[in-house]
Amino acid sequence: MDLNLGKCCGSRSSKKESWRSVLLLAYQSLGVVYGDLSISPLYVFKSTFAEDIQHSETNEEIYGVMSFVFWTLTLVPLLKYVFIVLRADDNGEGGTFALYSLICRHVKVSLLPNRQVSDEALSTYKLEHPPEQNHDSCVKRYLEKHKWLHTALLLLVLLGTCMVIGDGLLTPAISVFSAVSGLELNMSKEHHQYAVIPITCFILVCLFSLQHFGTHRVGFVFAPIVLTWLLCISGIGLYNIIQWNPHIYKALSPTYMFMFLRKTRVSGWMSLGGILLCITGAEAMFADLGHFNYAAIQIAFTFLVYPALILAYMGQAAYLSRHHHSAHAIGFYVSVPKCLHWPVLAVAILASVIYIPEINWMLMILCIAVTIGFRDVKHLGNASGLAVMAVMLVTTCLTSLVIVLCWHKPPILALAFLLFFGSIELLYFSASLTKFREGAWLPILLSLIFMIIMFVWHYTTIKKYEFDLQNKVSLEWLLALGPSLGITRVPGIGLVFTDLTSGIPANFSRFVTNLPAFHRVLVFVCVKSVPVPFVPPAERYLVGRVGPVDHRSYRCIVRYGYRDVHQDVDSFETELVSKLADFIRYDWHKRTQQEDDNARSVHSNESSSESRLAVIGTVAYEIEDNLQPESVSIGFSTVESMEDVIQMAEAAPTATIRRVRFALEENSYEDEGSSSSAEAEAELRSELRDLLAAQEAGTAFILGHSHVKAKQGSSVMKRLAVNFGYNFLRRNCRGADVALKVPPVSLLEVGMVYVV
Repeated sequence: MDLNLGKCCGSRSSKKESWRSVLLLAYQSLGVVYGDLSISPLYVFKSTFAEDIQHSETNEEIYGVMSFVFWTLTLVPLLKYVFIVLRADDNGEGGTFALYSLICRHVKVSLLPNRQVSDEALSTYKLEHPPEQNHDSCVKRYLEKHKWLHTALLLLVLLGTCMVIGDGLLTPAISVFSAVSGLELNMSKEHHQYAVIPITCFILVCLFSLQHFGTHRVGFVFAPIVLTWLLCISGIGLYNIIQWNPHIYKALSPTYMFMFLRKTRVSGWMSLGGILLCITGAEAMFADLGHFNYAAIQIAFTFLVYPALILAYMGQAAYLSRHHHSAHAIGFYVSVPKCLHWPVLAVAILASVIYIPEINWMLMILCIAVTIGFRDVKHLGNASGLAVMAVMLVTTCLTSLVIVLCWHKPPILALAFLLFFGSIELLYFSASLTKFREGAWLPILLSLIFMIIMFVWHYTTIKKYEFDLQNKVSLEWLLALGPSLGITRVPGIGLVFTDLTSGIPANFSRFVTNLPAFHRVLVFVCVKSVPVPFVPPAERYLVGRVGPVDHRSYRCIVRYGYRDVHQDVDSFETELVSKLADFIRYDWHKRTQQEDDNARSVHSNESSSESRLAVIGTVAYEIEDNLQPESVSIGFSTVESMEDVIQMAEAAPTATIRRVRFALEENSYEDEGSSSSAEAEAELRSELRDLLAAQEAGTAFILGHSHVKAKQGSSVMKRLAVNFGYNFLRRNCRGADVALKVPPVSLLEVGMVYVV
């Protein structure tokens, strides 16, 4: 009875701690996720009534706009994002790449060139259903059959990514500019014109300078500011409702939307470009999901942000329904009581400094340039609105695919989602396009430039990989290199970087041709991306032999997800050598077991080819053909306590997964009295000594220094893209040596000309 009581108390305590952590994350999310969305009341009504429609005595316009704002906030951020899109996470990550990654794992539409069966054994490569239970839908078959759809899907993802960049450029500008614009009520127009721009630029510089402190620190700093702002605008809104028009709740009826469009017609449709700004920042709930979790973001928006925004907009509408000013006087600050103007202005400016998770100084320069160039909320709003709706349209399209391909729901349900939310967003997007000459051209231009850059880089990278694949040399060529051909082995470790996951790359053959020597320990390293957000460190390294044991050549495939941070040279080199040592121990045990089972013939066949790859880590799965699940425990002579190995057979996708655990213990050979065991142990120690000696001698990083040119007879567009575009980008982008921070003394570059 006491035990049950203890369990009950423990369960309650853990639940209480869980809720505390969720509420803490919800509080932090205010400063990171909801800065854009909460600041939108500063400019929505002002942008809407800028020029297309006028505020009349009948109040039909203000009631219609209020109805549009209410239903837009309810249907898009609340219904679409909070209750549907946030569930389409990729291991807790959100955003355009997360949706694309989910689709690529369930359907064969990925254009990554070096995919392997072993990637599907990653713990983060989880599917909604096991492969044998997957629904082979007509949508899946159609997508996999038509290759042009793979490219179209990639272009859609690139468009969404480029628009996100444009939105990240424009949103800080319009938020800060709108907050600072509150000074216009306290100074003359001439003074205001010269004061707002410098103040805005100064705040933007301060904003970007804060980003390096990280998400959680900035979240804690700005969360109380955004919370204060939300309480402030909701309180002012409630005051205005009671003071000026308690019946403003009637404007929530969708009838006023139709009355508004019937009266204003084309002008009302064009004014939707201002109304859509009320959902600026809604995409951040999904994009920043990885920093928090679904429950935290859902709680923060549903119970705080959403009601505060509705009260703020209703308060403004109530005030304006009793004050029929000219269009230029419509704005947030005119509805603020005079006694609260300066405190509200200060909080608004602080709340407008929102957090941008991943930025660079180029984005800051562009943001300041846009602020100086546009100089008013109207043009900034037109540009920001188009970028926002484009991102939401892409998210809607990708989520509809996730519904049918990943969640295995009926296609009619995905179609209903696409048509319902897509029609709403298309209506707003079409209104934004009418503002092309008034600022909306900027995100289109930026997206076009970024898409061209991304597509040229991707296209040429694929062609380079195909060239490497066609020109790789055989293993027999590598094994034939020796003193008889004037080739010598020098002390040290040689890391040959390549995109190939098998075979000997052409850049190494060119290296040996020009410099007839290579290192005593040779490792072919492939750093590749896999369609998951993170690769657990224990599953990152895929290791195997290249040739026989005495050749001391290995292959190492290093796998990263799209959210992983690549290692620098010191940690990479140390961990690589550690994984090689663990693989040598594992391979020794496998060979001794084969000898004990009279499987020498199998081993002799493997010595002339590449062995299967193994993952050394804390997760143990082994993929082999026609094996039954089993568990094995063996011993190694090492001071480490536990090491798990995954052996991957790069064969058919139907390979069996076998769980294997290796306990690494000291003095595991004391009971081994046979001469064969002693000989094998001597071989193991000899190989480990060679590896240690090579590490002490130094490591050389052998990288290709490539120049790419189009084949003769290629089109003009291809020659421009490859000969000029790609080579310009390659010369001005960071190479692998810079990313790894390779010391110049350890770098060996091999010149390669790719004809694609």
